[in-house]
Amino acid sequence: MIEIMLDRKNGSVWDLGQVVTDITWKTSRQAKPASLDITFVNDGLAQSKKFDVANGDIVRFRKDNKDLFYGYVFSKEWGADAQVKLMAYDQVRYLSSNETYRFENVKVEDIIRKIAKDYNLKTGELTDTKHTIPSMLQDNKKLIDTISKGLDATLIATGQYYMFYDQFGELTLKNINEMLLMLAIGEDSLMTDFSYKKSIDNETYNRIKVVRDNKETGKRDVYLYQHGQNIAQWGLLSLYEVADENMNPAQLKELAKNLLELKNREEQTLSVEAIGDLRVRAGNTIYVNLPGEGLKPYLIDECTHKFSNGTHTMSLNMKVV
Repeated sequence: MIEIMLDRKNGSVWDLGQVVTDITWKTSRQAKPASLDITFVNDGLAQSKKFDVANGDIVRFRKDNKDLFYGYVFSKEWGADAQVKLMAYDQVRYLSSNETYRFENVKVEDIIRKIAKDYNLKTGELTDTKHTIPSMLQDNKKLIDTISKGLDATLIATGQYYMFYDQFGELTLKNINEMLLMLAIGEDSLMTDFSYKKSIDNETYNRIKVVRDNKETGKRDVYLYQHGQNIAQWGLLSLYEVADENMNPAQLKELAKNLLELKNREEQTLSVEAIGDLRVRAGNTIYVNLPGEGLKPYLIDECTHKFSNGTHTMSLNMKVV
């Protein structure tokens, strides 16, 4: 059963579940808000003449008693065919504003709490990452970019991926290990089509050079790590990173080593079309059984659920981590 509640913020709440014809729910792991696109017939027989919708109205989407989306209308479109299209985003959309922040000795969850408090956003579960970021300056940067920079620093330092997202109206931070779904799909189970790719064209590097300005010597300290075998195979793919001047030699060496471990590999991506499963969203890890690859875990970068004419399908963009 589909339930789409529209809260007008004036005391009136409407259930659009019976008049909606198409629903698209998208989630992303890459610092983007979740979105909900809905289409409904404006002159449906079950619709009151008092009904209206405006930008900023609250939208709640549930199916089969499962909370899926809580957000706000950001656009309304209609034409001569009496169909109305609404686009709603969750709280992450409000992190598109620019601001200047300077942080000292904080964890990424502290950054999230500070920004959420400043911008009147609601937080939920924020996992303790156990990693302290020595310092971070973000001058006139998007709020989501500031949070993403903290997540990147945590990943490089710990090797752990964390998922930042809105969980039905609450900003949430979880280790992706907490988001493993015991779900396997393949040619004989749910999957209807797939495309698999291995590439060294985007985020693959086999030489890491980390530099730091040394105020005492007036020179730049250089920390270099590389993988000779992969340089011979792929050619030289070099990443140049300017580190914080407050980092000590041990931290700089660790940074360079961790970057090489993260970047010195082929990027393996997988796109899948499948029968929909409401448990699946970006940030989850699921198992996929592919011809020639066998059963492997894949992290979902983007997930799109579509509900139309009684059918539920999902499109997944995933990668090996």
